[in-house]
Amino acid sequence: MGTLGKVAAGVFVAGAATLAYASLVERNLFTLRRFDVPVLAPEAEPLRVLHVSDLHLTPAQERKQRWVNELAGLDPDLVVVTGDNMAHPDAVPAVLKAFKDLLPVPGAFVFGSNDYTGPVWKSPFSYFEKDREYRHGADLPYEELRAAFAEAGWADLNNARTQLKAGGRRIDLAGVDDPHIGRDDYQPGPADASADVRIALTHTPEPRVLDAFATDGFDLLLAGHTHGGQVCVPGVGALVTNCGLDRRMARGLHPWAGARSWLHVSAGVGTHPTAPVRFACRPEASLLTLIPR
Repeated sequence: MGTLGKVAAGVFVAGAATLAYASLVERNLFTLRRFDVPVLAPEAEPLRVLHVSDLHLTPAQERKQRWVNELAGLDPDLVVVTGDNMAHPDAVPAVLKAFKDLLPVPGAFVFGSNDYTGPVWKSPFSYFEKDREYRHGADLPYEELRAAFAEAGWADLNNARTQLKAGGRRIDLAGVDDPHIGRDDYQPGPADASADVRIALTHTPEPRVLDAFATDGFDLLLAGHTHGGQVCVPGVGALVTNCGLDRRMARGLHPWAGARSWLHVSAGVGTHPTAPVRFACRPEASLLTLIPR
């Protein structure tokens, strides 16, 4: 074999090994991220917020269900779920099993596009197209999931506002349905300055939505959707966010709107079923400990 052939063979082997790692290993390396977020009044006691997003669950993914359910052992004060829970028409029981021990905790949720319709195969390169058309898959039982979450006492924040008590504190909450498919309908208005903390939710972290939340005085903005880039380049990070958010903010905690608010973007627990890989971007949930400013 000549030099060129050896190089080609080496590239093929390296590519195959990388794909095997990304599809068989890293996408199952579930990771808990921890962040301190300085948004509370001076001398306030910390408040623990568990942020879970993008499960993309199918009924057979029992390892993922167990891992999410075990997060209840963190004893969070509040659970926030920012959408894309399902990836199969029969996934509602799997989602409820994943959240079984978290459902008794005060919680809030918004939906993502893949709570409404199922996965459709698309070229990975299509994510680099800013104006690509969204393709709908099979209808998913989102109303069944909504009813189950609501029955457990979780606040439905799809284009809604509410307040709830968690950890002995009064929390002012707002949310929108998924901007990625044009379902958002945010009604501007100032957040309650007398609440202990103000939190806003969206599945897709579109800057126009985040700016509206920040303008209204919400301290912490929570989103998912990006999968952290899902396939990242070491030393470079995410190549795309699949929305208008800068790729440098594809995951993690960032100041937003001149540090008036904090933005946390979850890289998510799952992957789109038609692209079951992760590289340099482990699946995750986050425990956000809210602390005094």
